Amino acid sequence: MGGLSAWHWLIVIGAFVLLFGAQKLPDAARSLGRSTRILKAELSADAAPSPAPAASPSPTPSPAPSADSTVGPVGSVGSVGKEPTTP
Repeated sequence: MGGLSAWHWLIVIGAFVLLFGAQKLPDAARSLGRSTRILKAELSADAAPSPAPAASPSPTPSPAPSADSTVGPVGSVGSVGKEPTTP
């Protein structure tokens, strides 16, 4: 009484075919298989110990810009978005 018989499976499969159409079912099964393979590959990659990265030299900090090398806006304060004029 608790298990699904062959008739139950046929009814379930028939309902899926009616709901999703016969053409979309192979695509859905293929997509599910790909997803399963990707999941297994990712899980096995996480389980395998990865080699420790080689010690790399620390990056050198870039020099701070000097006060006289700042770039200001072109034109006056009210000319935002306008073409600069030449005198």
